[in-house]
Amino acid sequence: MDKQKKYPWDDNEPFNSVREMLKDRANQCGERAAIVFEENKKTVTVTYNELYKQTLYLGTALTKRGYIKKRVSCIGQNRYKWIEVYLTALSSTNVFVPIDKDLPEKDIINVINHSEADIVFCDEKYLPLLQSGATEKEIEIVSLDSNEKEPEQTLEKLIAEGKKLYDEGDRSFTDTAPNDVKELKMILYTSGTTGKSKGVMLSEKNITSDVYAGLSASRIYTVGLSVLPYHHAYESVCGILGTLYYKSTMCINGKLKNVLKNFKKYKPDFIFVVPAFAEMFHSRIMKNIKASGKEKGFKALVKLSNILRKFGIDKRKKFFREIHDVFGGNMIKILCGGAPLRGELVEFFDDIGIALVSGYGITECSPLVTANRDFYNFPGTTGLPLPGLEVEISEPDADGIGEIKVKGPTVMMGYYKDPKQTAEVLRDGWFYTGDYGKFDSCGRLIITGRKKNMIVLTNGKNVFPEEIEEYIAAIDEVKEVIVYSQKTESGEEKDLTAQIYVDPDTPISETDLRKKINEVLAPLPQYKQIMHLILRDTEFEKTTSNKIKRQLYI
Repeated sequence: MDKQKKYPWDDNEPFNSVREMLKDRANQCGERAAIVFEENKKTVTVTYNELYKQTLYLGTALTKRGYIKKRVSCIGQNRYKWIEVYLTALSSTNVFVPIDKDLPEKDIINVINHSEADIVFCDEKYLPLLQSGATEKEIEIVSLDSNEKEPEQTLEKLIAEGKKLYDEGDRSFTDTAPNDVKELKMILYTSGTTGKSKGVMLSEKNITSDVYAGLSASRIYTVGLSVLPYHHAYESVCGILGTLYYKSTMCINGKLKNVLKNFKKYKPDFIFVVPAFAEMFHSRIMKNIKASGKEKGFKALVKLSNILRKFGIDKRKKFFREIHDVFGGNMIKILCGGAPLRGELVEFFDDIGIALVSGYGITECSPLVTANRDFYNFPGTTGLPLPGLEVEISEPDADGIGEIKVKGPTVMMGYYKDPKQTAEVLRDGWFYTGDYGKFDSCGRLIITGRKKNMIVLTNGKNVFPEEIEEYIAAIDEVKEVIVYSQKTESGEEKDLTAQIYVDPDTPISETDLRKKINEVLAPLPQYKQIMHLILRDTEFEKTTSNKIKRQLYI
């Protein structure tokens, strides 16, 4: 990985609208599989032609019912029907509002009320809540399931209604003039680790620019496994739209427990994940290697493989066939975003012959900002700014560290109904991310931590807990960790504390764990050493995006 050089961005065809893209893909790909999923124990394949027609039928039914420039919301598990609603809404003049299916009931109602949703598509389990009259205004409810008695309206019936209208010559949906691409198209509610969620307003220009820029940095292949929640920007924009834009096939993993089974079933060659997945894959692989007594042999093969690679001989797929088979046998690339990624994981997957390519993103930037590339992939960095984006460090300190700010076509319109917070983060055309970082000598971005998490010690030194957490997380026995400061009675931040949840499968004594912590932190200065250690019996409480609610513990 040390001989890599910069190379030109991939040349992709720009597109202005999702409707235009879906129509083009139907014309170009026709009977190619667009989406594959399991339903009622049967494998269902939807072609690009069929997918496009479904959006036409649903769009026609909604238009006939007066849903023009309205708010269309959807809540439910990852499934094809969710995607139908999503793509239809993006292809229309309406605004799409995805809702996190794991939110508490009161927060679900808050999102519906705050976004002023007019119609909500939902899994059957949400019907009692939505029918309870808790919303501020009357909404139409459409079930994504087809075996319930109430409400009368289901997605299946709407599509059938739209097909009949379309077959009879109704072109009200396709004839409706599209919105300006810079108008509001989607409101994404963030799941913050501290305060209430904010409604991030994205335009169609934001969304299409992100897909184009992201795939200019790192290509995907023919078959992808879709595992991340659809209400997240990374999966809804990069995963769903990126896969369709690239004319690939997306296989839906409905439940997390089925990931390994679906690797073997669908044999994907790429997958979009967050670091928690990459950590899980690595942990399971290493546990299996150790349990089978093959750890020494594995390390010897890695060493031999890396020597051979220096002479242009790549035997990784053969040497590590058993690991590749776990991923279905065809995995080429894992695209990782959403949170900082340990550099050791990038090196591990490179050693076994699977590219783990990470980037930096934030919902307010649709979400991608920087990315490593297939042949310019550097552990410990999040890569280069994407084409079309300007990324700078605001008020850098002596080490070059400061707040990351972004300008370009992917930057959000603002926070919905929140001009005050919008004004705080959007200034002079720049979006101030709240993340701190620096550039290395080659212009690659390195994330050091969140502005709100920064610790200012009594000696004046700034500490980003995420940096230290990354070192400690590399210890095999550590499953979860947060680092924070011990405060004096006067509120000054003095010493650092690590609170750790040890992996129950690999127990370790406090004495031995402290020794390992001291070893991994040895390269860091004294003020970054851990002075206090707290071991937990349970996992940390997390947000729906699997981030630790740090403020509950410090």
